[in-house]
Amino acid sequence: MNENTEEVMLDLLCKKAVSGLDEHEEKQLAELETQFGGVDQSQSFGLTVAAISMAHLDTSEPMPANLQSRIVAEANRYFEEHPASSAPPIAYASEPTKRGSMFDWLGWAVAAAACVALALNVFYTRQGTTIVQAPKPTPTPVEKLTPAQERQRLMETAPDLARASWGPGKMADLKPTGDVVWSDSKQAGYMRLSGLPKNDPSKETYQLWIIAENQDPKTPVDGGTFDINSDGEVIIPIDAKVKALNPQVFAITIERPGGVPVSKQEKVPALAKRET
Repeated sequence: MNENTEEVMLDLLCKKAVSGLDEHEEKQLAELETQFGGVDQSQSFGLTVAAISMAHLDTSEPMPANLQSRIVAEANRYFEEHPASSAPPIAYASEPTKRGSMFDWLGWAVAAAACVALALNVFYTRQGTTIVQAPKPTPTPVEKLTPAQERQRLMETAPDLARASWGPGKMADLKPTGDVVWSDSKQAGYMRLSGLPKNDPSKETYQLWIIAENQDPKTPVDGGTFDINSDGEVIIPIDAKVKALNPQVFAITIERPGGVPVSKQEKVPALAKRET
């Protein structure tokens, strides 16, 4: 086949890959392909055009190492299945070389295009490809303890546990019972209470005060507000707003909703003194 015939076939392949051929051109291309041994070069050429088109995709995302390894393996497999024994060696010359047969370089171009198409298709579209990822570690479930369990754990682990027992305050009609446990090192503690009536949170709330050696007794440590909405014994975590060291007295007052920064101590239903 002469050079003009190769040019015609090349033009037809380009047109088929880009815009398609009419009936006459399809027939002409089929005849030329038959002369080249019946190999459907148009399909390979279409792959080349598609690969070149995709090669211009703009991305700043680096290719993952595991994907790069996969591409290399697929490329090696392609070259093993499609050896290019007729491809000329690559050389760098100062003088232009004479153009050889179109199929001297087309086999290499198709193989390279197949690798590019595989890489870009896997990396950008993920269509038809399963990327194996390392299994995510199973998160360790967080143990959810009840206030009673948290109180018990504090009692078992705190090396400096202090105790105080609840008794009546300035409201003689109330007979609260229970105790307080507190740890300076952990700055944590719990109230165990019974005998206090349920309160209406829209009208009032209970508030704890801690008289500690690091705080002026006139402005005791705010231990947080709480509501009682059930009969019987309740266990309430202490929410100290500042550090409380070596507490000696715990007092509960009844305040307006939300609590107060400093209590007038007009309603004190319960007091607890530290046990010696």
